Amino acid sequence: MNVKYIAVLATASILGVGLAVALPQWTSAGTESTVSQVNPCAGNPCAADPCAGNPCAAAPCAGNPCAGNPCAADPCAGINPCAGNPCAGANPCAGEDASSADSAPMIYSDTSGLAIRGTDPVAYFTEGSAVQGSAAFEHVWMGATWRFSSAEHRDLFASNPEAYAPEYGGYCAKALSEGNLASIDPNAWRLVDGKLYLNYSMGVQNQWLRDVPGNIAKADANWPGVLIGNVVHH
Repeated sequence: MNVKYIAVLATASILGVGLAVALPQWTSAGTESTVSQVNPCAGNPCAADPCAGNPCAAAPCAGNPCAGNPCAADPCAGINPCAGNPCAGANPCAGEDASSADSAPMIYSDTSGLAIRGTDPVAYFTEGSAVQGSAAFEHVWMGATWRFSSAEHRDLFASNPEAYAPEYGGYCAKALSEGNLASIDPNAWRLVDGKLYLNYSMGVQNQWLRDVPGNIAKADANWPGVLIGNVVHH
């Protein structure tokens, strides 16, 4: 015990102060021991691993529970389970997606992958005719390539495809009313209540025109279920 420590001890004895309160305790090895200590991790959400069982993370809190908690926000929250969800091992929507292997595509396209055989869908609305599109003005939507006669038409379509795309993915409206799928002739078209309908041929369109409301109601009931397990008649 050194002189400085003896002096402190003597002073404390004179003042009647207990050393157990004023001085740290020492182990036999001469190192300070922590008799009582506030846990800096108290209340830490990582103390009990919130990531346990989380399919999106392998306990990222393990190792350093006091540093920036990566478990504070669930990385799976808000992710669409049907759109390539990295949090799911298998797509829960499998078998319900109309674009699956045993189904026809949502958009009818020719062997070149062109919707409406390369005809400008916007021109039906703005010019009232079937206008051939150009390879210089293309836009890919729903897995098909759409062509337009101008950059303006392309941009109009890109900003709101549903407003200009033909009903039933561009398949024949008459065939849809009968529960079938068929290709179309771009010249066999008709606008009804602001929607574009296409048919297999001019002759088939004449049949469709005999009962437009009835044929539309039947086709609406068949769409898009008709895509599953059906073949397209070209």
